[in-house]
Amino acid sequence: MSDKPATWITLGTMRLVNAEDVVAARLNARQAAEMLGMDRQSQTRIATAVSEITRNAFSYASQARAEFVIDGQAPSHNFLVVVSDDGPGIDDLGSVLGGRKAFAPGRGKGLLSARRLVDNFDIRSTPEGTTVRLSVRLPQGALQRLTREEQQAIAQLLSGHLGADPISALQDQNREIIESLNDLQDRQAETARLNQELEETNRGVVALYSELEEKAEQLRGVSDTKSRFLSHMSHEFRTPLNSILALTRLLEDRVDGDLNPEQERQVQYIRKSAQGLLDMVNDLLDLAKVEAGKVDVKATEFTVDSIFASLRGTLRPLLTNPAVELLFGKTAQLPEMLADEQKVVQILRNFIANALKFTETGHVLVEARHDAARQTIVFSVSDSGIGIDQHNIALIFEEFSQVDGRLQKGGTGLGLPLTRRLALLMGGEVRATSQPGQGSTFELVLPVRFGQVISTTPDDDETARETAHVLVVDDEEAFRYVLRHIAQDAGYEVREAADGLSALQSVGLQRPDMIFLDLAMPQLDGFGVLERLAESSELASIPVVVCTSQLLSIDQKRQLARAYAIVLKQDVSRDGLTALMQGIARDNQARSG
Repeated sequence: MSDKPATWITLGTMRLVNAEDVVAARLNARQAAEMLGMDRQSQTRIATAVSEITRNAFSYASQARAEFVIDGQAPSHNFLVVVSDDGPGIDDLGSVLGGRKAFAPGRGKGLLSARRLVDNFDIRSTPEGTTVRLSVRLPQGALQRLTREEQQAIAQLLSGHLGADPISALQDQNREIIESLNDLQDRQAETARLNQELEETNRGVVALYSELEEKAEQLRGVSDTKSRFLSHMSHEFRTPLNSILALTRLLEDRVDGDLNPEQERQVQYIRKSAQGLLDMVNDLLDLAKVEAGKVDVKATEFTVDSIFASLRGTLRPLLTNPAVELLFGKTAQLPEMLADEQKVVQILRNFIANALKFTETGHVLVEARHDAARQTIVFSVSDSGIGIDQHNIALIFEEFSQVDGRLQKGGTGLGLPLTRRLALLMGGEVRATSQPGQGSTFELVLPVRFGQVISTTPDDDETARETAHVLVVDDEEAFRYVLRHIAQDAGYEVREAADGLSALQSVGLQRPDMIFLDLAMPQLDGFGVLERLAESSELASIPVVVCTSQLLSIDQKRQLARAYAIVLKQDVSRDGLTALMQGIARDNQARSG
């Protein structure tokens, strides 16, 4: 500490020979601070700290001095007082500064008090002596405004206080104490006023939350009523549609006589429209039942071979294009499953029907494999069809959403969302990969035994470590906390941002491997973040999972088409998010490989 930095400007030095010098040091510090443009509170702080330290130096050493310095090092400038002595040093300095060492009443608190009063406090003590640096920040631009004449005036002031009058110093000190007490009273009054305003604001917030909770309860009631209504209307909806289909079948079978070609075409149109309406009603009712909690998993034991045999028979009428072949893989050595066979068939039938609809030539291949490490059966339906753009993968799993294409043949947009809900109900997941012009693959992953949690494998953990960076963007601290813990437990490194602009800055500093993004945020919302990312060829490929509590409109879902997935906050679970992160990690690895 004896070496002086080049940025130091020494204003003056004084020796501490007698008690009057201690008083003079206090006066020097206060008046120098005043001339340097510090406010009254800063003047009192540095003067009191100097008084405590110089008194210690004078009391325990034969020689001591105080040096007054300006540190001009950028970016901030400081006023320093360096007090040094040749005393015996301070035993157990760490305990003293930590407040753990016991002293006689009224003693031993000077160092702690001084440290609290200044912006920076540094002390070095050895058996040869002790040096203390006390530092407070100068006002902005104070050093630039300090002329050479003012600097000389301060130096002259510091040298003119030798033999200061203790009575006068005591009066000054008392005045400072009175002024500080007045300031304290004013602040206490201001604090009381602010507390009152805060209490009134809190009461308003509580009332608002109560009103919001009431509205939310009403919305939940409406949603429950809607779901119960739809789930109970199964018979009423399906009966007339089944009657229409039955009657059109009678007409096509010529039970009551022949039809001319025009009548036959009209009956076919009626039958096709009724069948489409029935499909939509069936999907809608199934979704409503899932939402209403009226769908149960009826787990039974069955073999994959029995499922494939059932699918061969039921899907034969869909093979209307001779240029497309429906193939089934081998099922030997696959373990027997415990799951809801009907729901598994329903999911696979949806996958296969979509594959046949969007494949002009080639094949649709249905396979199953056993992942022994994770104790799952992975069903896959692959086709050589038109494929789907990567940014549209998330869209096809949203209700009433469809991807425009030249083979689009109507449909409800409910089939794939229903398959995802049913898979989650059975403790599994659905996945999709696709390349435009090359085909698509849809997978259903289920535990071999219903109720068994799908485990992770060392390969999954290794993938997670390789794609180790997750960015969580949400203005809600509690939800960031939840996502952070789930991601960290899965082996990821997590960064956080509380708004869209901060998120873009974070992405610019370090590209994450995946982003979990809220929509409703200050400054820049989630929609804006996605648009900014899409503008950059380097950042557009980052997988973005939208986590929101909003009820999204069709237009909003189309705006989010480039998102990897959309997850409702109320549906967030540790297993679900972990599986999603692992899926993203595998996709990232496949792209990089």
